[in-house]
Amino acid sequence: MTSSARTPHTGALDALVVGGRTDRGHAFLEAYGELAHGCTDTLTAALAALPAGVDRVQVDVAGVSFMDTAGLEILDMLGRYGRLHGVPVSVTGWQGQPRRILELKGLDTTDPMRTALPGSPARTGSAVAAERAEQLHALRVEIGQLRHAIDSRPVIDQARGILMARHGCTPDQAWHILREASQRSNTKPREVAAAVTASAAPHGPPPSEGLRTALRAAVARALPDR
Repeated sequence: MTSSARTPHTGALDALVVGGRTDRGHAFLEAYGELAHGCTDTLTAALAALPAGVDRVQVDVAGVSFMDTAGLEILDMLGRYGRLHGVPVSVTGWQGQPRRILELKGLDTTDPMRTALPGSPARTGSAVAAERAEQLHALRVEIGQLRHAIDSRPVIDQARGILMARHGCTPDQAWHILREASQRSNTKPREVAAAVTASAAPHGPPPSEGLRTALRAAVARALPDR
């Protein structure tokens, strides 16, 4: 079973795939891909396909590489399923970026279906709503930063390779040159990298005078013996 959603940063189809088995009333489901928009439909279909008499459901998400705020809906859906059918549900195997999302939400990273803060005093609905809104904002910001980093990585790697070839430096030294040139010229690292990459093409445009000055200073500082 798969669910596909077109992501804005690549335009590629990222699918959630759910497979599983049942052993003596215990259902084991394994999820692979991304927990994003549409993922609840895929898991709902997998749960609906379980045989009668299942007395426990365990979902392993070790194969999940990315989760956004829409993916958190899967926890609410699994909670409703467990209450409706009177069976315990667990979701384990969290790692990488999805695990970080749970940490920001204050959920148990071993199994978020457990109570996050047992024994904590009850809070008013408005306080809970305000905290939830703040957490969702933080999640959206972090996800946006991750998407931007993914988009920026190829051009930055190309620029590092060009600088390494030009100056005979290491990958770390090339990164330091890009970062310092960015700071000296008040230009984003991705824009510095794009200018370096464009200038390496046949008849490519050279970087602006200000950026060339910043790059020369950055090279002199990173490679003082050259």
